[in-house]
Amino acid sequence: MVFNDIYRDKKVLVTGHTGFKGSWLSSWLLQLGAHVVGVSKDIPTKPSMFEEVEMEAKIKHYFEDIRELDSLTNILLKETPDFVFHLAAQPIVSTSYSDPIETISSNVMGTANVLEALKVSNHPCVAVVITSDKAYDNVEQVWGYKENDKMGGKDIYSGSKGAAELIIKSYFYSFFNNSDCNVKLGIGRAGNVIGGGDWAKDRIVVDCMEAWSRGDKVEIRSPSATRPWQHVLEPLSGYLNLGQALFLADDLNGEAFNFGPRAEQNHTVKQLLEDLSQYWDIKNPDAAFKITDNIPFHEAGLLKLNCDKALFSLKWQATLDYSDTIRFTSEWYYDFYKNENDIYLKTIAQINEYQSIAKRKGLIWTE
Repeated sequence: MVFNDIYRDKKVLVTGHTGFKGSWLSSWLLQLGAHVVGVSKDIPTKPSMFEEVEMEAKIKHYFEDIRELDSLTNILLKETPDFVFHLAAQPIVSTSYSDPIETISSNVMGTANVLEALKVSNHPCVAVVITSDKAYDNVEQVWGYKENDKMGGKDIYSGSKGAAELIIKSYFYSFFNNSDCNVKLGIGRAGNVIGGGDWAKDRIVVDCMEAWSRGDKVEIRSPSATRPWQHVLEPLSGYLNLGQALFLADDLNGEAFNFGPRAEQNHTVKQLLEDLSQYWDIKNPDAAFKITDNIPFHEAGLLKLNCDKALFSLKWQATLDYSDTIRFTSEWYYDFYKNENDIYLKTIAQINEYQSIAKRKGLIWTE
């Protein structure tokens, strides 16, 4: 039994369910026995994990834009979910440069609309709103950012996430932090995630897997950039853990939490690619990638989170070590491109293995 079995037979609404993280979360929720309702404006990539795991046949879903307040409110009033996980967003940094208004309207007004729809519905509900580690004003400090550090950013994407955080805070204190409100609210922040099923543009792992499946090299622009690489299931376990805690008690209502890997999982882009390539029978890294110096937009060289609050308040910590993160990611894509196995079964198998590893490590959410 995981997450105290609280998601079994509950109705869970996921915004952005057609995306990479949303498809993994929907798959996990189904495995936990939940009834999943999805809201997304479209299928964002081709191929897409949503289509490859045939999620449309497994859940109830709406193709609606979260920027359409009336439609979103009507869905909340009709479905009255027990849990809401808000993931829908414009998630690509490069797109924020080419289309800043789309990014701001999706990430700021979209979040405001979700909160407004929850306020109007006001049925008993736990809402976990997901933003990003890029919500922090990144000054490339060597220690991780804490939940009470300054919000902001020097680029449009970071600014949109920081602005969304201000909207969440103001909605909570204006409307949700009183005895008349039936909605309990939590905020989840996570950084770079990798894993099978991501086909978004300008993502280094995606570019690698597509190139290697064709036998090509991949170009990398920032080989020395360091990221706290984590598998997509890591922050999702944090979001589900936070949802459980909010469902069972009131003391964390309105709180934000960072979810990230252990400090030793900070590795350079170059090291990540060398390790991933080993699962594709690429013996010489020179055959896997080539380095270019073309960086068309600002990209932080260092960004990591301090997750002490999640450990203290939720007893949450990352499950996978770096080698398992690499293995999970490469094996999923290798199965997809080379073995043509049932990829939904592969997804569920990795979720089950993730839970088994967490249980062996004695993580409290598996009890």
